[in-house]
Parts: sequence; structure tokens; C-alpha cells
Amino acid sequence: MSTISTALRNFKEPTKEQLTQIFFSLPTIPQDVSPKGAEEPQKMEISAVLSLADGSEDSYAGKLHVLPPYLTFSSLDRKSVRFTIPLSTIRRVERLNARAGIYALSLLTWHGMKIIVQLTSLRPTADLFCSLLRDALKVELERGRMKLVKNFAKTCYSEVLVSQLSDEEKPADGDGEDAEEVAYHSGLGLKFKYPGDPKKLREASKLKLWTAYLKNHGRNLTLLRYPQCTRLVQVGLPNRLRGEMWETLSGSIYLRFSNPGYYEELLKTHEGRTSISTEDIEKDLHRSLPEYAGYQSEDGIGRLRRVLQAYSFKNPELGYCQAMNILAAAILIYMSEEQAFWLLEVLCDRLLPGYYAPSMHGTLLDQRVFEALVQRCLPVIHDHFQAVDVQLSVASLPWFLSLYINSMPMVFAFRIVDCFFCMGPKVLFQVGLAILKINGDALLQIQDDGGFLNLMRDYFASLGDSAHPNSSDPRARAITRFQELLLVSFREFSVITDETILSERKRYRSEIIHSIESFSKRSAVRNLKSLGRFNKEQAGLIYDALYKAMCIVPPPAQKMEKEPVLITTREGGEEKPETRVGLKTFQQFLSEIATWARDEKIVMNGFQQRIDRDVAEHEFIDRLFFFWDVSCKGALSFQDMVSGLDGVMFNDLMENIEWFFNLHDKNKDGYLTKDEVLTLSESFLFIFRYEIGDAYLGAVSRFMTNAFEYGDALLPRPEGEDGEESEPTPIESNQPYLNLATFRMVVLADEVLESFFETDLSASFKLQPLPEMELPISNSGLLGDLWSSIASENNKKMFNLFTDEIGKTIGKHQVLHKPSIGRYTKLEEPKARESLLTPSMRKSPSRSSLTTESSVTLAPSGSTLTVNIPTDDSKPLPSAPETAALSAMPMIQAANAALMERMAFAIDDAKDDDDVDDFLRDDEGDEDDQVLDEVDAFLEAHDSGLTEADKAVADDLRHAEPLKLK
Repeated sequence: MSTISTALRNFKEPTKEQLTQIFFSLPTIPQDVSPKGAEEPQKMEISAVLSLADGSEDSYAGKLHVLPPYLTFSSLDRKSVRFTIPLSTIRRVERLNARAGIYALSLLTWHGMKIIVQLTSLRPTADLFCSLLRDALKVELERGRMKLVKNFAKTCYSEVLVSQLSDEEKPADGDGEDAEEVAYHSGLGLKFKYPGDPKKLREASKLKLWTAYLKNHGRNLTLLRYPQCTRLVQVGLPNRLRGEMWETLSGSIYLRFSNPGYYEELLKTHEGRTSISTEDIEKDLHRSLPEYAGYQSEDGIGRLRRVLQAYSFKNPELGYCQAMNILAAAILIYMSEEQAFWLLEVLCDRLLPGYYAPSMHGTLLDQRVFEALVQRCLPVIHDHFQAVDVQLSVASLPWFLSLYINSMPMVFAFRIVDCFFCMGPKVLFQVGLAILKINGDALLQIQDDGGFLNLMRDYFASLGDSAHPNSSDPRARAITRFQELLLVSFREFSVITDETILSERKRYRSEIIHSIESFSKRSAVRNLKSLGRFNKEQAGLIYDALYKAMCIVPPPAQKMEKEPVLITTREGGEEKPETRVGLKTFQQFLSEIATWARDEKIVMNGFQQRIDRDVAEHEFIDRLFFFWDVSCKGALSFQDMVSGLDGVMFNDLMENIEWFFNLHDKNKDGYLTKDEVLTLSESFLFIFRYEIGDAYLGAVSRFMTNAFEYGDALLPRPEGEDGEESEPTPIESNQPYLNLATFRMVVLADEVLESFFETDLSASFKLQPLPEMELPISNSGLLGDLWSSIASENNKKMFNLFTDEIGKTIGKHQVLHKPSIGRYTKLEEPKARESLLTPSMRKSPSRSSLTTESSVTLAPSGSTLTVNIPTDDSKPLPSAPETAALSAMPMIQAANAALMERMAFAIDDAKDDDDVDDFLRDDEGDEDDQVLDEVDAFLEAHDSGLTEADKAVADDLRHAEPLKLK
């Protein structure tokens, strides 16, 4: 049993529009954005200057995008300021009455926050942008999305925070609606307590700082991300706000807002459904953070089960992959089921693509990128690991797969996860490099993988200890090893940017894909139940042909749902999923193996000479497909093809004759009917269609004559009144007519057919190394897009047709077909052997009828010029080595072992946080300011992109009045 996937070859580099969508954490834009009959809203970007009306933040120059149904902005440096706001949260848009030449808009959000954007492009461009914005807002109003904002906001804890701070905070539309009250979403931590001591984590101070920020900069759907936001995230999110901030920073909140009730409906629709994924989920439920109290109860296990099952139902192709349970269990501590479901969707599909796929190609790719970054940034450590043969991925792969949750205490791991959602996947690489650098001296002393793992385990257990315990400076002694880790990560490795990661992924993607494909090939061959008479190398060639066919003609989607059975036995193990291909893919596969299953021709038209290869279609190939389908599933597996080829490629003369007979014996009764004899003759004609001369055509003609002549002679003849045998009783065309012994005698009566069955049939199946398939060319930039559109397969075909037509016009078009057998190269016909029939048998009166019938079948078609064209075997390109430096199996095994074994850290023990509710009291003095001190050392510089004059204009706009229409 083996699963073969070609999905990795379908990867395409994201387009500019997709990169913009990823940057702003936007979900896939729904197709029903506009009502039926209305035009789809257009997208546009424009240069703008962003300001807050209350003057609490500096103004920033950047790009303002209208991406219906969202409005987005990013500063010029793409890191200082950013926001993504659903258009349905905008309550009012007004143009400001500013000085001449200034085009500015005032945007009022649902939370009462006033945003001022100065459009710095030309007046016609600004007018067009405003027109598109107005149309997009109108569409949102017609869809009724604006009415949903109020109830959705009540599910967010940030609304509770701000309302506690100021009772005067009201939504812009008042409270005239009698909407149903909805409690804010929360995770298991509210019931089973959050990991860590809230006093040591300074939860109350963090909540106070975040409350002040959310009041002035929007919250949940309308959050504006200024530098202070990143600073607060790096300090660590407060427990009660963490879940909401995770979904806001990652963009999963927009999925939850756009799909109300989807999660509950999904569970209801698939209630009671079982699949391979659901069974795998059940196995891992009690191995997901078992030390946390919430997962020692049925409540926590039930939440985890529903979230993982819902995701497997939504994405059946991916289903469930190991390590998903760790992520889901972690986020459910801080999030509700619905929040966790959508966050898991964003994690698996956008933030960490390919991490939780069966091949784990995303993880393996990032491990290769991480190894390259270690070689570049920490060459001494890299060289030492190479010298002592220590695999970096043994430790680093579980770090990336579980976002460090399974490696270090949760109170510290969740702070890394905070930064991950805020700053992107580059955080994983920065933290990993910092871990290696901090432990550099100790790493140079290790000699094997075990020493590496023990060192890392001891380091993670000491993250709460002082980084400088022997220092005389009390401030230095107060710095923990985790704070040191963040400092090194974000200050010394700030050169690792998103662009760096994307560039390195693009560089190593082909290497990883070839490595995974090589590993998958070895696994598929190893998992075969029987190789038959093939060796592993020959089975690998069959796999190559099958894989190429699947790339050209993809098989139908894999059915992951478990089929119901009437009887369940303990002895019978569950059948594992395997890849099966349909008839079209099989035809493509057979064209790579069998010479008669393809039409190879040399085309000359006076301009070019090319070799065209077309896949042949005939009933003989269809019959072979169902003949090899021994399990009667209507599709063939890799094992079916190996067994099928084994049944013909190693046969001798008699075995091949019997194989050909059984192939055409439809009901397997040991006899061929007259119709089946005709079908068998048509199969001969198909195989011999491009052979030179009339030798094979004559052989088929003699076969039919002898078959019907001898078949009629062996029919029972009733005795007449005078005791003599009369004419045989006629039988129907679908009645048993010719047995195997008779068929064998008829074949051996002809030298051409005997030669075909003795050597040519088996030899027509050729297992040859295929040239290594190139990966699709990634589009990069304008020239890449232009070339990919020009050098497409359709354009090549059109060019060939064009030159062929010109060649026909000037009389230089010629097509030469390559024979499938190629035994006879001259227009000679070998002499036929004497008939097997005795003179008495030749008196059959049915001979004349057979002659008439066969003449209709063998009516010659139009003449075709055929020659034997010798072709050079294509030299195979070098393939990935069997023992590649980056082998998938050891890495995956190490990851699975690490994920299933997690140390229990005392620092994660949950403590009461009752005093957190009183975070607004003022008795903490200056402690709130001290919370931010630990991140000041690695704060990044921010550039507003404005001159002093530009800042003065932006300040004036804060006091401008709306433009009044006359």
C-alpha cells in the first residue's frame, strides 16, 4: 500500500496580488462580494499619509489599498504602521476642507476612532480612488454586513476591557438595537487557569497598558498596528487578551467575521461521520499537553476533538497530521473552539504552508533554510556539526513544528508565539539562531545527537534563571535567560527578514521536492506486497513512469472517508489508503512503458523536424486496464501495475499465448466467443498498425481464417438418418467457440505470430530511465510572467500547427511513424507454414462465410508511410542521491519522537489570577512602565517617511472640518 502525490509539483510562486493579501493577513476574497447582477468592486492602491485625529501618534507616509471588502494601509518601511479594516466597520467617510492642493479624507470607524488619510497622488487618481471606495462601501451596505459588527464585537474580550476603563465608551450607532447578548469568547484557561504565576508575569500591568492602547488605536476588527503595538506584543500578551490578539494579528478574525455559524454548521453536518483522520485524532487526543489540567478532563478533550475533526472535514485532502494536536491544544487554552478552528486554518494554509501535510514538505524546506542560515551566520557551529555528524534537524525540527511549545516551558513558548503572529515566520528562525549562539561554547563540545538534545533540554529548563547570576549589578542579575534569548533574537538577528526567508525558500525548494520524491519512491517500492520477478531498480522505473503519468494526467481526488462495513473482525487489519489511477492516467502510464501504446512520429515541414508523441487510445488498452484491476475497484494501484507487468514481461512463448487468450476471455470460462475472436484480431491490428509491409497484416488474416476454420471443424456434428455426420449446428456469436488449446495451435501455425508471442510481445514493454522531470518555472517579476505566457504549451502547439500548414502548402510536409515492433524493415512477407487442418477438416462448408466475414474486418485503411526510425535513448539527468544529506525519514522520526515526549516544567503550574480583574487600581506606581523596559534594548528604528513640512500639513488636517456640499 502506498500513497503517491504530485501536489508538490503544482506549487507556484505567489503573485504580487497574493503577496499583498498575505502581508495584510487577508483571507481569500469571497466570490460573492457583490450582489448578483452587480459589477465586482475593483482594487486600487494610492500613496497616502496616515494620521490619527487625536494626535496621539506621529503621521506616517505609506500606501492605502482598497481591497474589497477591506481597506488596508502600510507605511513605506512596511513595518512601522499597518492596519486591515473591514469596510463594514467604517461608519462615515468625509472629505476634509483643507488648504489648496491637499486631498484628505476622514474615516470614522465603528469604535468611534477617527482616521485621517491624506491622498498624495494626483487629483484624478485621488478622485478615482474615492469613487472605488464609495462603491465598495455601498456593496457592503447592500450585503448587510454592517449590521453584524455590533454582535460580533461582543464576542471579543477587548470590548470588556475598554468598557471597564470608561463607561462612556459607546458604539457610534448608539444602542438602539435590541440585539441578543453574546458572551465574549474564552479558552480553557478561564476555567482551568492559565499556565504560570500571574503575579510574576505581571498580568495586571500588561492589561492596563493594553487597555490604554486599545482605547486609542481601535480593537479587534479595527485595530491599528503602530510601533507601540509590536512593543507590547514582545513584552508578552496578557492571558485573557491573548486569544483575541492572536486571531487579530494573524487575520483569522476576518475569517470568523465573514463566516458566522460556519463552525457549528460544519460539525452538525458531519456529526457521527468517521474517517481515517478522525481515527488518527482519537489516538492523539490524550497525548496533547497531558500535563495541563484542562486536558485531564472530558471538557478539554471534547473541545480538542471537535476542533481537529472540524478542520479535517473542511480540508479533507490534508485531513489530520501529527503535531496539529499540539498546536490546537495550545491555542484552545486561550481561545474558544470557533476561534481555534479559524486560527488553525490560517496556520496550516498561510503562515506555515506544508508544515502539517503528509510529506511535511514545508517543515523540511524551512529546515534546509535554517541550516543554510546557520552556515551563514554561525559558521563555526555549522562546521563542528558537520565534523561530528550531528544533525541540526534532530532538535530544530520539533521547534518549528510545535512553535517551540513542546520544547520549552509554555509561559515562554507562548511569548514566542505572540511574536510569531505579530511579526511572521521569521521569528522561528531568529529564535533558533539565537538559541544556538547563546549555547555556542557548549555546542562545540558535543559529539553526537544525544549530547545535542540533552544540552537543549537543560537550556530550556533554565530559561527562567538569571542570565548573569554572578554579576554585581542587580539589574543585570534580574535579566533572565529568556529575556537574553529575545534580546539576541531581535537585535543580533534582525537581518533575517521576511524577504530573506522567501528568497531562501525559493532557492532550496527544488532540492527539497526532489528529496521528498526520492524518499516517496523508495517508500512506495518498499511497501509493495510483492515485487514479482522485478528487482527494486526495475520497480523504481515503473514508479517513475507512473509518477510522470500522474503529473500529466492527475488521478481523481483521494477519498478519505472510511467506507462502512457490515462485519468487523479483529483479525482483519484496517486497509491503509493508497493512490489509484483511472483509465486516462493508465493510458499515459502505458505509453511510457509499451511501444504500441503510443504514436511516435517524426514531423518534417521544411522549417523544423520534431518528434511528436501521442497517447494511443484503443479497446485493447481499456481491456488491459480492467484485466489488471484484480480488486474490481475501477482504478489501479502501483501494486496492480507491478503485478500486471510481471505477468507479461517475463513470459515465454506458451505463457504469452495464454496471457493474451485470458486477456480477451471476458467471462473467464476458458473459451473465446466469435465476437471475442474478432476483438482479439482487432487487438493484433492495433499493435501492428505501423509495421512495415504486409507481413503482420497477412498474419492476422491467416489467423482469422484458421481460427474460424478450425473452430467450425471442432463443432459437434449431429448424425444424419443415413449415419453420416451432417453440418455442425450453428451457434450464436456470444457462445463459447474457441478454447486455449485451439488458439495455441492456430498461433503456432504462423511464423510471424509465433515470433511475436515468443519475444516481441514481452520486448514491447520497455523499462528505461526517464529524464528527470523539471519543476514548473516560477514566475518572478514582469519578464518571468511575460515569458511564461509566451512559452506555454498551447502556444507551442499553435506554432507547430502553423508551420505544418505552411509545409503542406509548399509540399514539404511529411510524417514518419515509428513501428511498435520493428522486426521487419523490408517490404517482404515471410512464408506461411502449412495449415494445421487435415484435408477432411477443410471440407467445412462454413469456410466461404468466414472468408466474407474476415474480408470486412481486414479492409485496408488509407495508406500510411511507415519507416523504422532509430532513436537515441535519452540520457537521464542526474537524480537525487539515495542517501541525500537531507533525508526525510530520520527528520520525521525525530520530530514524532520529540512531539510525543514533552518535559513538565514547574514554571508552567497554573496560579490563581483573581487580582487581575483589579488591574485598574493605581497602587502599582511605576511598575507599568517597567514592564516595557525589557524590550527597549531591541526596539527597531521607525521612519515616518515625512519631511517637517509634510508633518505640519498632517497636523493641520487633524483640525480640519468636513467639506460642506453646496
